[in-house]
Amino acid sequence: MAVKGAAAGAGVLLVTANVGSLFDDPENLQKNWLREFYQVVHAHKPHFMALHCQEFGGKNYEASMSHVDKFVKELLSSDAMKDYNRARVYLDENYKSQEHFTALGSFYFLHESLKNIYQFDFKAKKYKKVTGKEIYSDTLESTPMLEKEKFPQDYFPECKWSRKGFIRTRWCITDCAFDLVNIHLFHDASNLIAWETSPSVYSGIRHKALGYVLDRIIDQRFEKVSYFVFGDFNFRLDAKAVVETLCAKATMQTIRAADTNEVVKLIFRESDNDRKVMLQLEKKLFDYFNQDVFRDNNGTALLEFDRELSVFKDRLYELDISFPPSYPYSEDSSQGKQYMNTRCPAWCDRILMSHSAKELILKSENDEKIVIYDHIGPNVCMGDHKEKDAYEMRRFSVKPHCSKEGKERAVTEKPNRNNCIDK
Repeated sequence: MAVKGAAAGAGVLLVTANVGSLFDDPENLQKNWLREFYQVVHAHKPHFMALHCQEFGGKNYEASMSHVDKFVKELLSSDAMKDYNRARVYLDENYKSQEHFTALGSFYFLHESLKNIYQFDFKAKKYKKVTGKEIYSDTLESTPMLEKEKFPQDYFPECKWSRKGFIRTRWCITDCAFDLVNIHLFHDASNLIAWETSPSVYSGIRHKALGYVLDRIIDQRFEKVSYFVFGDFNFRLDAKAVVETLCAKATMQTIRAADTNEVVKLIFRESDNDRKVMLQLEKKLFDYFNQDVFRDNNGTALLEFDRELSVFKDRLYELDISFPPSYPYSEDSSQGKQYMNTRCPAWCDRILMSHSAKELILKSENDEKIVIYDHIGPNVCMGDHKEKDAYEMRRFSVKPHCSKEGKERAVTEKPNRNNCIDK
């Protein structure tokens, strides 16, 4: 998922990508992924790029270290990225720490034509000019240029080894300050449990975690600025409502385990038509007979069941969705448009923003602008998640003012704080 925007003529591209699959099949999937990513960079030519990765390094980080190093080196030295002479890379590689490990990776690339860009030091509480290329890894807790947290274990107690959390950085471009938050929320552990209630118990867990992050980034420690939160939110469709709609005329068969009497499978059959099986539901199986319903017209008929963000409508804004569900795509490199039968397809990967950030990218008074919110590699296997792409280019008639926290240079233009400071 990606968004591209601009401040004072500076194009900004935001990308979110759950890249866990890339490290399971690096020979095929990484090549596809990088090719599609570079095509987006070439097409939009942004001045500032933020790439937020989740599950960086895959399921077995220790075994994937060589692939991780190669992937990072490729991004920083590729000919496609040669015009980006400054970069910051933050990789959570502390995989031995159950208390802290999030498997998040945040990449930021600055075009050589972009002047006067600063990053916030959360410890010193002042901005520092960005020069050169730097990589930070292993233990990020001691890095003052970011804030990182892993969600407490009691948020999702049934998952003994959760790697969910967030990383926050703050930037100032052409006198406009904003936060970028890389986030990974909790998944649905069982389709059967998700189906039991509306909304599901997992939806409630994600609600709690996202609320915690939003409260954290607007607390009293630092001045409030506009913010973009993008990553793998694991938002799912309301499973009970989806099943009731897709199988409205079906009869349900319940299969229980012989020893525990626990429900292990639900089978939905058509009432007529020789009782054809429409849907089979297990803990990690969602096998619907007609996948076209998730692809036709980009699956928009199912957007009414995408309800998890509505709880935050007063705090977060999202551009209109016009792309198919981003997960779970087949990891077979020859099946670029096929969903796996493991979960109900859903829009897990998103780019959200504060309402003041919305004003920044959508303000239309005498501004030239292009706004795109889309996915990357629609016909190519990019792993089990499709990265999303959003692009916006515009020119402000007045520069928004950077936050009042310490800067290394004076702001000489009259500030327009309503454009930059969060409300």
